[in-house]
Amino acid sequence: MSIFRYIKERRNFLLLYFLIMFFISTMIYLSDEISGTKMNLLYINVVSAIFILIYLIIGYLYHIRFYQELNIALQLEHDTVIAIPNPHTYEQELYTEILKKLYLEQQEQMYILHEEKKEYHDFIMSWIHEVKTPIATSQLLMRSDKPADILIGKLEDELERIDHFVEQALYYSRLDSFSKDYFIQEISLETVTGASMKKYARTFIAKRIQFERTNLHVLVESDAKWLSFIVDQLVANSLKYTDEHGQIKFIGEEDDNEKRLIIQDNGVGIKAEDMGRVFERGFTGFNGRLHTKSTGLGLYLAKRLSHKLGHDISIESKENAYTRVTLHFPKTNQYHTITKT
Repeated sequence: MSIFRYIKERRNFLLLYFLIMFFISTMIYLSDEISGTKMNLLYINVVSAIFILIYLIIGYLYHIRFYQELNIALQLEHDTVIAIPNPHTYEQELYTEILKKLYLEQQEQMYILHEEKKEYHDFIMSWIHEVKTPIATSQLLMRSDKPADILIGKLEDELERIDHFVEQALYYSRLDSFSKDYFIQEISLETVTGASMKKYARTFIAKRIQFERTNLHVLVESDAKWLSFIVDQLVANSLKYTDEHGQIKFIGEEDDNEKRLIIQDNGVGIKAEDMGRVFERGFTGFNGRLHTKSTGLGLYLAKRLSHKLGHDISIESKENAYTRVTLHFPKTNQYHTITKT
């Protein structure tokens, strides 16, 4: 900063000084004792001007280093805020704290965006890898010499897998815009589970899996489309890890605090060491790698969407015995509090 700009920024102080000196000079000039008035006025104004000049010079010298370091910080391409010099005044200290706070908030947002971008990139790469499998299988089936009825059935199975992957990608892409795309209404658990069973009817029949439905007349408050997707992920998971001639139960429950939908199977279960990570994105666990190809996205998406709807999901399991997934619908939930988080 130049001395001229420094003085310009203190023009209000200088204006006040000139007004005060004008007032003093006028009062002295109009006083009764005229002798020596002109010399006194000259002396007073000159000495006062010298004091003011000294004050401005000292102030400029005191602040010039701060301004020079600030200009250097502005020329840096990175870590500009970190390079801000130590403040000399309380006002500078406040401005510095504001800048540092804004800088930290911006860094936090950048980190979140970076992680979201990385997560999305990892998802896309994983999705492409997974969806190529049923496509390649379908191509091989079309070149095979199997009977038409068997061929059609297997092709339909592969198309269902492709449809499942595409649906996951679609809902994953809508996670951030969820708050613009939901409508809360009363939904029957019987309706939503029935639709899911119909969707996966071929798998139920092919694996000869029995089902049992109990107390599904319970009405819950949710978004029909998103809740159906959540239930589909849970049912698909149960079918995937339940052997032939197994059983899946759909149970509705209600107490004073919440309503619940329980989906229980007698499949391979989950290892105890994997229980704490089943809702992590991309986590497949021991059984997911051993028994079937798994993307590790179904439970992750179900958990994320459940929280956005104000619901929750819990899971219990015993290896080689059962898996029980519970979808919780709190009665005290206020849906106007649903956010983008």
